[in-house]
Amino acid sequence: MPLEPGFRGVICASFGSTDDTAGQDTGGRPRHDLRFRSANPETLSVLRSALERSCIGVRLVLAGPPADVHAAAAAAAECGMLDEEITPLCDEDGRRVVFCGHCRAATTIKAGSSEVDCQGCGTTLAITDHFSRRLGGYLGFSAHAEEAS
Repeated sequence: MPLEPGFRGVICASFGSTDDTAGQDTGGRPRHDLRFRSANPETLSVLRSALERSCIGVRLVLAGPPADVHAAAAAAAECGMLDEEITPLCDEDGRRVVFCGHCRAATTIKAGSSEVDCQGCGTTLAITDHFSRRLGGYLGFSAHAEEAS
């Protein structure tokens, strides 16, 4: 069911098999549920559309693998939502995105990985704790840079 223009409630979007938004308390505010398989360009377009039809004061709850939740949160930020208006509920063992500091390519990894080969330039990347909300991923840098000198 499409979202009515001027919606002021809580939009609950879940990705993959996660349904962590099911028990989310909206404090009596109207609720609109969205279920997606993953955060791909088409589903992010649907989310952006829902946010554009809503009014100031809408809240967003995102649940699922970190790669999907962070991509959706970045899309919501592009629509003008503030961090305080977004509640991310990430699966701890889900996929994550690493951005290469050398070629800027994004590589998706399983949680718990400390190194990954960049899908763009092939460099083995060490994964840092530095997270970019704008890009929705972690920074990676050459894991063996000091050995090459």
